[in-house]
Amino acid sequence: MNHDDFLEAYLKDRKKIVEEALERYLPGKDHEPRELHGAMHYSVFAGGKRIRPILCLAAAEACGGDMAPAMPVACALELIHTYSLIHDDLPAMDNDDFRRGKPTSHKVFGEAAAILAGDALLTEAFVLLSRAEKVRLAAERRLAVIQEIAQAAGIAGMVGGQALDIRTEKNDQNIAGLTETHRRKTGALIMAAVKSGAMIAGASDEKISALSVYASHIGIAFQIADDILNVEGDESLMGKKTGSDAVLGKVTYASLLGLDAAKVKLAQHIEAAIAGIAAFDSRALPLRVIARYIMERKS
Repeated sequence: MNHDDFLEAYLKDRKKIVEEALERYLPGKDHEPRELHGAMHYSVFAGGKRIRPILCLAAAEACGGDMAPAMPVACALELIHTYSLIHDDLPAMDNDDFRRGKPTSHKVFGEAAAILAGDALLTEAFVLLSRAEKVRLAAERRLAVIQEIAQAAGIAGMVGGQALDIRTEKNDQNIAGLTETHRRKTGALIMAAVKSGAMIAGASDEKISALSVYASHIGIAFQIADDILNVEGDESLMGKKTGSDAVLGKVTYASLLGLDAAKVKLAQHIEAAIAGIAAFDSRALPLRVIARYIMERKS
């Protein structure tokens, strides 16, 4: 099986497993208040690629661990990611009407319900992470995982990055500043996904350090790829309009560097990510092919 076939089969299998687990962990959409649970389910099951939970599972397996103990943590990461998308799409943020080819949450349920659905998903993630019967790790290790994810989601990570992104949208920006913004906004949760998977598997400090190098590079690569797709992506594949960054006057890797140079930088980050885990054996193959996928994806 070549790498493309392996990746397609691997992502399809892992996505199915993650979505089955999300169905188990998330309260049913018929629970009261139904509007809130309906909005939560609408966005969680709107067709995401599940890259963050899959990275968590792949990192655990790359370190010799099993997938099962990592699953609730992987699902919690997806709940946090989904909350961030709901809030990103709001009129006060990116003001997007479509996400993954479907109307965004606030277009279907209204702004108030969308805000509350995001709040609920963020909170439910930590309910799940803190449940000893779900995350079956020693209390100290479970707390370390919770702290890693909380920091990645908060001021030092994703939310702080979003604030920087809003502040600098229409101002002059340089590559260093843009990279710091996206190290937080996009990269922090990807870093947490990879590190938490390794932590669950009981990985050595050396392995966690190597995986951190990998994660730091794919986090930035993911954002560069997003910026490129916003310029030249296929709207039918992406499920949302392209060109929105330019319309909003957003500073991106594509606008600062130009498309060709952005593609070169993207490739450099992918190569550095793969080099970072060169010492890992064949169990890290999924991590290597996911890195390639980030560079080559069309949506």
